[in-house]
Amino acid sequence: MPFPDESVGVTVVSYRPEWPAAFETLAAQIRASLGGYAAAVDHVGSTSVPGLAAKDCIDVQVRVPSIDEDRLVELFDGIGFRGRPEPWNRAEVAGGREYRKLVFAPPVGARTANVHVREHGGGNARFALLFRDYLRSDGDSRRAWGAFKQRLAVSVPNLLDYGQIKSHATEILMAAAERWAADAGWRAS
Repeated sequence: MPFPDESVGVTVVSYRPEWPAAFETLAAQIRASLGGYAAAVDHVGSTSVPGLAAKDCIDVQVRVPSIDEDRLVELFDGIGFRGRPEPWNRAEVAGGREYRKLVFAPPVGARTANVHVREHGGGNARFALLFRDYLRSDGDSRRAWGAFKQRLAVSVPNLLDYGQIKSHATEILMAAAERWAADAGWRAS
């Protein structure tokens, strides 16, 4: 569930050119807090794909050497970020394997974002980068994915329900992304 200060409704909007700058602001704040512990800070999710409709929520991926929960909670607490407690924000499946992760929300009143902390080199970190890079490269898939999300948000405006339905469609999208990755020789960077 979102925190009490967050909306449970879903609105998907046309791509906004200010999203990359919003990511850069968040990334700088996170890099300053985590220092050398962050191997990489990536703009992921739909707001990282120019031209893609999305919820106005910046997704950040922080790749770390290992998920040291106590250390990460302390570092994110230091900049006011709150750990999301739900089980689905603590583990995820990618490529048929379960991976640990942590997700943090910004302080009350800050710009809407989700900060996904994943192990550097993990399959779930690769999944997020592949999603982004595939949709950046394939205009037809990008337009179709955006249209699907816009229709879904209108018919299923509750965030939790929207996410459940979208997760199944994402599996289909990612099968196409894996074919593209193999054909293009794509590798996570």
